Amino acid sequence: MRLGILGLGIMGERLMRAALAHAGTQVTAVWDPGAAAVARLASITPDLTMSADAAAVIAASDAVYIASPPASHIALGQQVLAAGRALFLEKPLASDLVAARDFVAGAKGQRAAVNFPMASSPSIAQLRAWLPEIGPIQRIEITAAFAAWPRGWQQGAASWLSERAEGGFTREVVSHFLFLAQRLGGPVRLSEARVSYPPGTGCETAIAARLTAGDVPVTISGGVGITLADDHNITRIQGTKGAIRLRDWSFAEKLAADGTWHAAPDALPNEKMRPLTLAGQLDKLAALTRGAAVDLATLEEALSVQEIVEGILAA
Repeated sequence: MRLGILGLGIMGERLMRAALAHAGTQVTAVWDPGAAAVARLASITPDLTMSADAAAVIAASDAVYIASPPASHIALGQQVLAAGRALFLEKPLASDLVAARDFVAGAKGQRAAVNFPMASSPSIAQLRAWLPEIGPIQRIEITAAFAAWPRGWQQGAASWLSERAEGGFTREVVSHFLFLAQRLGGPVRLSEARVSYPPGTGCETAIAARLTAGDVPVTISGGVGITLADDHNITRIQGTKGAIRLRDWSFAEKLAADGTWHAAPDALPNEKMRPLTLAGQLDKLAALTRGAAVDLATLEEALSVQEIVEGILAA
């Protein structure tokens, strides 16, 4: 697979580093209009120079990963699909929900997917393997806590991540766990939500919501300044005979009879699990590029998640 990348911020760099180590992928072109991106690219690999524009990247690639800020996603995505290339889009689909709906409707039947890494996470595969042991799912509880927002490693993108229009932890983080709930329970519907904002144009500082995923009740709570950790999250899946959970992105854990949680034997911290997950994403993207059926997140799934996220933020 010849892979092009549009946007070389943190997410673009992560996937690029994974692609450079991936036997089935050749990174052929990169474009980012930011001045700092040239130096970032040089620090990653000496084998590529920054392309002139997005069109040059698309022309040189079989599949294109779009990791630019959300406001640019649709215009770039339309260029990729119009050129007949496979599209791998970062979430959210767009900063405008109406535009996102129109884009998804227009892209129906084309080779396109969205980068929700839980579609390829070994941790999620472990949780799925445990599901028969805990019986039918009774409820899902999602919590997300942050010392500050944006997180320390995101400060380079704080100009938009900290703003209400495109940023916030609900779009950037909670969306991943909504995607997981949707995959486990079924279509997600919002029942009620509360959200707190600071004065001005800043993004949310706290949320609480009740939802359903299919017939499964789902609760979400999240906030900034309520933990010392940069990022702490737990998704608990309660069944009729037991409980399992995902902790801090990558630790699949099972509740023992004595009330203690035990991680899977091969559990890894997220910084070590992430390359394995991204390699899985790239395997599936290569298959999608060849026209094969894959279980990457679809545009429709991503739109469903975005509808819920925006519903929470509008509460």
